[in-house]
Amino acid sequence: KPAGLAVQGGAGVQQSLEDLLGAFAKSNGKRPRLVHRLDRETSGVIVAARTKPAAAFLSEAFAGRDVQKTYLAVVCGGAPEPRSGEINLALRKTNQRGLDIMVIDASGQSALTRYRTLAATPAAALLELSPETGRMHQLRVHLASIGRPIAGDARYGGALVLDGCPVPRLMLHAKALTFPHPAGGELRIDAPVPADMAALAAPI
Repeated sequence: KPAGLAVQGGAGVQQSLEDLLGAFAKSNGKRPRLVHRLDRETSGVIVAARTKPAAAFLSEAFAGRDVQKTYLAVVCGGAPEPRSGEINLALRKTNQRGLDIMVIDASGQSALTRYRTLAATPAAALLELSPETGRMHQLRVHLASIGRPIAGDARYGGALVLDGCPVPRLMLHAKALTFPHPAGGELRIDAPVPADMAALAAPI
């Protein structure tokens, strides 16, 4: 999925990934079903099921945490300390000035993110992220909570200019998914890093 494409329709959405899946509809009108989501500004791998039984199987795999998710993010402020570790902070959804946001709240839903630093400068770092849970804005809030917001993430404190370079969007990419296949075995799907993110990460 490219950055900027909403997964589902809603207010202000003219075209969504769900709409585009209509191009793969069968003659009876049945179309592939999305089994998870990505934020509109996040690029990368997203899975759709071709049949209803496959959708149920894959949805259960996501719910049961049988899916390995790998993301890449460019964050502000250099390498986190420690350079690798985990963030285990519960999240709760709230609304501020008409925007849905997630906040850290011990009474919220559990959320766990593992991270490791791949490269860093004093101004930025390239991180590999492995979320164990799939809460709304989880990676964005967790990284902001350790003082390393994702570049381009104005909602959670990410800079729009990084070391003199403009940040065109949220620098978060769903790099790979490994999941059980409905027909048996495992499947891994990788998505190449988009050019705008690769250009921003190159000097790191």
